[in-house]
Amino acid sequence: MKVDDIKNICVVGAGNMGHQISTLAAILGYKTTCTDIIDEVLKKAETFVNKYLPGRVEKGKLTKEQADRARQNIRFTKDLKDAAKDADFVIEAVLEVVDIKRKLFADLDKMAPSHAILATNSSAIVSSLIADATKRPEKVINMHFFNPALVMKLVEVVKGPHVSDETAEITYQLAERLDKVPVRIHKEVDGFLLNRIFKAIAREAHWLLEMGIASYEDIDKACVYGAGHPMGPFRLNDLTGIDLSYTMSMEEFKKTGDRSALPIPSLVERYFRGEYGEKTGKGWYDYSDKK
Repeated sequence: MKVDDIKNICVVGAGNMGHQISTLAAILGYKTTCTDIIDEVLKKAETFVNKYLPGRVEKGKLTKEQADRARQNIRFTKDLKDAAKDADFVIEAVLEVVDIKRKLFADLDKMAPSHAILATNSSAIVSSLIADATKRPEKVINMHFFNPALVMKLVEVVKGPHVSDETAEITYQLAERLDKVPVRIHKEVDGFLLNRIFKAIAREAHWLLEMGIASYEDIDKACVYGAGHPMGPFRLNDLTGIDLSYTMSMEEFKKTGDRSALPIPSLVERYFRGEYGEKTGKGWYDYSDKK
């Protein structure tokens, strides 16, 4: 298969990352099916598309014809088999839990055409932990988009030891076709490239907060006005989701037994209060008035 052979894209998971990746693919001409097991999530995803595309027309970023064509390119379904049956490329964007992904990829292996590449958008789980759940391990790869996927240019393409050269190259080229700037990662490593760097920053920021050395607001200010970051680590955490950080930290602890991987108490408190960040209206910061 070549990248030109990719006409139909299936995105599994209609949450924030999934529906944005779906929207992007549809705008750029791919027949795109977005699927999720939760009706409410699917409905929110479709509502997002129905508002986003006209909004781009109003801002002069898309013509009405382009927006109409993009809307025709995307559909939403709860039926995974229906979503995957004609897919040339599948992008998974579900919870960061290995067992969930393994079950999903085993199902996709049976439902998607034999030529289809099965990519995971995971930011932490390497594809070698998933690939052997399928009969096509050479076609299972990490293709990591960054949040918000409609805006952020970077895509990390990770070539695990099981991934064929063809799969890695097609995935890289597809990222380019999706108007992204892909980078090749030649070996699997926890956190890939950028998140390893962010993790080191976040670890120090969390230590400074928990030791009472500075508030999270002032730590964010230091990163923005001193290091030139677009936002500080706590503001970024609100954007990506405190629930995601909690889940990923707990998964790392289960895997390694390293207590330093556990989320800090301040983050745990917010997680159990349901304060996940922007999507819930409150996290480290308050977004209740933001619309």
